Amino acid sequence: MNKPQELRTPRLLLRRWRLDDRPAFAKINADSRVMEHFPDVLTAAESDALADRIELHFEEHAFGPWAVEVPGVAPFVGFVGLSVPRFEAHFTPCVEIGWRLGREHWGHGYASEAARAALAFGFEALALQEIVAFTVPENRRSRDVMHRIGMSHAPSDDFDHPEAPERLKRHVLYRATRTAYLVR
Repeated sequence: MNKPQELRTPRLLLRRWRLDDRPAFAKINADSRVMEHFPDVLTAAESDALADRIELHFEEHAFGPWAVEVPGVAPFVGFVGLSVPRFEAHFTPCVEIGWRLGREHWGHGYASEAARAALAFGFEALALQEIVAFTVPENRRSRDVMHRIGMSHAPSDDFDHPEAPERLKRHVLYRATRTAYLVR
């Protein structure tokens, strides 16, 4: 199956990464508010290494966390997309949906709009049966996006992330199923 290199929504372009996205990505990853629910902010080198891993994910799976552009507004606001987690848990193997946007782009609905496009791609083009999302319980912003895009949470699914530091160990798990998506 030929996978698209980009997805479009009414306001957004989800596309493959370009080298000129990296400085803006490094700025996002260095912001303590954006990275509040992660182990730490990232240095520019660590941010570039993450961008390299994202590119490798695209090469391996033909999908990944797309760079998000708001045409006419901003060439790069962060990422939204699908990935295959590298750790083991009761719900893996799986495909995860995730996002990270620059703080100045919060509150515009970009994460929800782009995430809906990524879910549609996962269920329609990839014919996935389920897509998951997870975060720490305190991450209300991400949890709100998960609710807005139709994902459901069952407390019995919550888990201890095997790669997270102790203060971030506990995670909530949300699920979206193809069946529920198709009847919407």
